[in-house]
Amino acid sequence: MNIPRNLRRYLRPAQLLLARGRLPGLLLAVSRKGSGGGLQLGRLKGALQLLQGLCLAWWRGEYRAVSKQALLSVVAGLLYFLSPLDAVPDWLLGVGFLDDLAVLAWVVRTWRGELDAYQAWRAQRTPGELAVIERLPSADEPSAQHK
Repeated sequence: MNIPRNLRRYLRPAQLLLARGRLPGLLLAVSRKGSGGGLQLGRLKGALQLLQGLCLAWWRGEYRAVSKQALLSVVAGLLYFLSPLDAVPDWLLGVGFLDDLAVLAWVVRTWRGELDAYQAWRAQRTPGELAVIERLPSADEPSAQHK
């Protein structure tokens, strides 16, 4: 697998974040950043929602059929999206999110099979189940790993 150079440096922090149980904080921050941005984020929102949903389902212990490498790549991609000082700084109007879009597109394209499997699993859930599974965690909510 040929990981983009600008994403590669986020793999180790992603590994540490997962090991230390800090995924909820990342997802809350990604949600805050993803809810702003208007038209600049338009093309990213669908990918962000899919990746966040996968992470939330994994974190809650509801969906574990994702490989460690795919999960690590997804978390690294979300860290990259969150970083204001990536290859093209987000504050550059009009172009600041282009590199974020490229990285997230790479994650989605590379792990398409895993994401398709997650979407198939998700399609078998009721709206009520999904509301619980994909609800953003509170700061003090324990993960399924620690229950």
